[in-house]
Amino acid sequence: SRSKGSSSRHYQLSDPAVSLFREYLRLRTVHPEPDYGEAREGVCPGRVVLIMTWLGSKPSLKSIVLNSHVDVVPVYQEHWKYDAFAAVKDDEGNIYGRGAQDMKCVTIQYIEAVRRLRARGTTLPRTVHFLFVPDEEVGGHAGMEMFVKHPEFTKLNIGFALDEGITVKCPGDPGHGSRFVENTAAEKLRRVINAFLDFRESERKRLNTGECFTLGDVTTVNMTKVNGGVAYNVVPAHMDVSFDMRIPPTVDLQDFEERIKRWCREAGEDVTYQFAQKHMDQEVTSTADSNPWWSAFSTACRTMNMNLKTEIFPAATDSRFFRAVGLPAIGFSPMNNTPILLHDHNEFLNERVFLRGIDVYECLVPALASVAPGPGEA
Repeated sequence: SRSKGSSSRHYQLSDPAVSLFREYLRLRTVHPEPDYGEAREGVCPGRVVLIMTWLGSKPSLKSIVLNSHVDVVPVYQEHWKYDAFAAVKDDEGNIYGRGAQDMKCVTIQYIEAVRRLRARGTTLPRTVHFLFVPDEEVGGHAGMEMFVKHPEFTKLNIGFALDEGITVKCPGDPGHGSRFVENTAAEKLRRVINAFLDFRESERKRLNTGECFTLGDVTTVNMTKVNGGVAYNVVPAHMDVSFDMRIPPTVDLQDFEERIKRWCREAGEDVTYQFAQKHMDQEVTSTADSNPWWSAFSTACRTMNMNLKTEIFPAATDSRFFRAVGLPAIGFSPMNNTPILLHDHNEFLNERVFLRGIDVYECLVPALASVAPGPGEA
């Protein structure tokens, strides 16, 4: 039988690209110990970065990078209908496996699209690099940059919310649990928690009541850890609380940090904070017609009758490293009509959607690699 829904051709259900995708899904690159293979010249022992290059006819021009990550998040196998690393395909063509959406599908789609182009003897002006990286999922970052669940829109990540972990330290006077000790760490902790969670609630209301807002337009705050105390009858000398925050690029970071300082001052004497990681980069990829990369991307999508909708991704991805050095990056996964199951149980991708994605990249890669030379390019 033949599958339906491809843009330019029909596929046998035993398409070699599907077989390669399933083979890749079976590789156990799952945290906490991803099997990346024996490291040779990695960035650190056991963590290999693989780069493949398709040399362009004008290698002096700026190159194109097709980035994807190899690692996947852990699974709770008892909640899966199939072995999460068996790449089972059911009667409807749904392929189940950890990484089916996030993001082993994209890796194979890149490879298969370029394989087709080279088989036809295609020559591109700009060099194309494949970049396969480890450890994107460490810390719980969403690996795939954008998912598509509605057929009428293809959503694109043009920026990301900064992933900021913060710990607030609350010192206090210790004492016996039978007394009303003054200036306790717990009272300060309570004020800190109230300040952060009150702000969380105000952002939640903005998201749920504003028609123009998506998750990437608001700051998410979640309390994730509380530490302190030694015994039931001992008032502790210090208590700490940690929060996970995702701050969109529309927020003034200096103003936001001043807000945090005020919360700490109001909580009590000597309350301090420390960022687990602190970023100040808020670059957003331009979607103006004057941006030749965006123009090439959007024009190619229109030729495939794809309606685009850009938005800020509410988590951090590898694209932050590109944007931090001033390079434009677009997060994109051709995955229409698919429930969002990144990091979820029973993650799957239908083979027809997967194969359609190869068609899409087969159009996008030449469009981007053929952008006319810009200022400063030979």
